Amino acid sequence: MSNEAGYESIRFDRSGQAEAFDAIGDRYDEAFPHKEGQLSAGEWLIDSLPAGSRVLDLGCGTGVPTTRQMTDAGFEVVGVDLSRRMVQLARGYVPAATFHQLDIADLRPGGPQDLGRFDAVAAFFSLLMLPRVEIPLALQTVRHLLVPSGLFVLSMVEADVDNYAIPFLGNTIRVSGYVLEDLHKVIEAGGFEIVKETAYTYAPAVADVPPEEQVFLCCRRLD
Repeated sequence: MSNEAGYESIRFDRSGQAEAFDAIGDRYDEAFPHKEGQLSAGEWLIDSLPAGSRVLDLGCGTGVPTTRQMTDAGFEVVGVDLSRRMVQLARGYVPAATFHQLDIADLRPGGPQDLGRFDAVAAFFSLLMLPRVEIPLALQTVRHLLVPSGLFVLSMVEADVDNYAIPFLGNTIRVSGYVLEDLHKVIEAGGFEIVKETAYTYAPAVADVPPEEQVFLCCRRLD
């Protein structure tokens, strides 16, 4: 089954997802002030990429810290987010980068938006916003966006849930996750080699978001 055909077989339901992050705005960074795992995975990218590389921050949020980190390293950075408010904030925080309000499905092969190819893609806590049925398709899209042997860093929360509604900073969002073994299988089936893995137990700085096990994977596209 082709990527495009796979997408065409799905009825998208993004209801409330972007609106929640529009409402959350800057409070997201206040609730998650410690981003050591994300910064460390970003450093792996910086150390692994040649100067002037092109990087896509998929689900960039406010642009802090990853878009800024990649831009400060001298890379050409494009940020994409479904939330209008997050894109607006990111443009203010990281003016050297380029931002688009788009859905990952917009970037699929044959989709309505072509941003070109990238040396690396970062997807920190963005794939977890998709139902599980879409995650393999999203990984195919990431693979399509990467140059041969391109790099891919991502993070997920380790949890056995699918499109599960949770309270989040006064709003409701739907999230998906996997136990670690299943996450490995999904990533590897998507055509990626896992080069490095780290995990952090994270307690957000607000009461209505429970502690979570965050998994960071540094990967390379298999050709």
